Amino acid sequence: MKYKITAPTSITTEVQLPASKSISNRVLVLHALSYSAYDMENLSACDDTQVMLRALDSDGTHFDIKAAGTAMRFLTAFLSKIVGEWTITGTERMKQRPIKILVEALNTLGARIEYLEEAGYPPLKIFGSALQGGEISLNGGVSSQYISALLMVAPMMEKGLKLHLEGDIISKPYINLTLQLMKQFGVTSLWEGQTIEIAPQTYTPIPFKVESDWSAASYWYEAALFAPTAEIELLGLFKDSLQGDAHLVELFAELGVDTLFTPQGVKLIKGEKRCTQLDYNFVNEPDMAQTFVVACLYSNTPFRFTGLQSLRIKETDRIAALQTEVRKLGYVLYDSEDSILEWTGERCTPEASPVIDTYEDHRMAMAFAPIALTEAGSTTIAEPSVVSKSYPTYWEDLKQAGFAIEVLRETTNQDK
Repeated sequence: MKYKITAPTSITTEVQLPASKSISNRVLVLHALSYSAYDMENLSACDDTQVMLRALDSDGTHFDIKAAGTAMRFLTAFLSKIVGEWTITGTERMKQRPIKILVEALNTLGARIEYLEEAGYPPLKIFGSALQGGEISLNGGVSSQYISALLMVAPMMEKGLKLHLEGDIISKPYINLTLQLMKQFGVTSLWEGQTIEIAPQTYTPIPFKVESDWSAASYWYEAALFAPTAEIELLGLFKDSLQGDAHLVELFAELGVDTLFTPQGVKLIKGEKRCTQLDYNFVNEPDMAQTFVVACLYSNTPFRFTGLQSLRIKETDRIAALQTEVRKLGYVLYDSEDSILEWTGERCTPEASPVIDTYEDHRMAMAFAPIALTEAGSTTIAEPSVVSKSYPTYWEDLKQAGFAIEVLRETTNQDK
């Protein structure tokens, strides 16, 4: 299935953004580890969170987490300290996403985890038991989800955890988010330089309400940038957010979208463009890369984005996917060192009727949809249902804002 999206001439809308997936998935683990009887408010309705919720509520021993990478990492660590025997698997793409670093770290700390198919990749067999804990070193350049998974179970280890992060640490805000949420559940930690130390402790049950998702907000900032006129209010965002992606406020201000904080959230205001080129290290906000690639291309802003090393192991190889899809639209991106993307202004001949492939990646669909607001007039997105991974109501929210969405029927042999 494909969606052809046609944009209104202006946007006036109020959007109840989805709850933060990053916060929801962490709070679910902390809620379980604290044996909390409190209800959790405003949990994300996205696929990843619902998979986590079903797994944590399940009495079964086999878990299929589909395409939910967060769930794979967090549940691997969680199940390793729950007495029993468990198996965890996912989609074919999930079976290609590496998990060796996390498994080796857990096994060093007293877990027993085995690979059921290819070494270093899911599916896994987990023999849950008490974790001894201790002192380990980990490459700080790996996915922060590996680190967060270890940190959340660290207080339950007999010796606690002393984690040395080697080299450059990527996605620091996500690690800090984990530690700050743990603190709200009563667990203290010490992060000095490259070392995080967590002593054996007990989590305290608390009531919790999840903030809206700044990652989801980014697509509305894009829309505000492209629309001739825009009045967009996004509900449920906090000024002093723990989410690293809240930094998009400063970046979009450079491109020409200003932010007014209100008691309900934020209002987006079209401002003056402040930069002629955007150079930025996305090591702390890798999920924003697709949004800003598209935003810069269609605001004719050359860029050089670094710190993108984790994009190669996301839902798809996002660096390659971006290069392929923007070429369809007439733009040439160059990559280097497996962590840098840049656009110098180089163009190529666009396809006559481009269709944006989404590669089972929700952020490909949502980052490219606002192109309809540009002189292109419309955009066509393949497999649009992928948005359910993090923002299930995205297309409905676009319709509410005045976008027209046409379902394009697939041509079959019978039609020919």
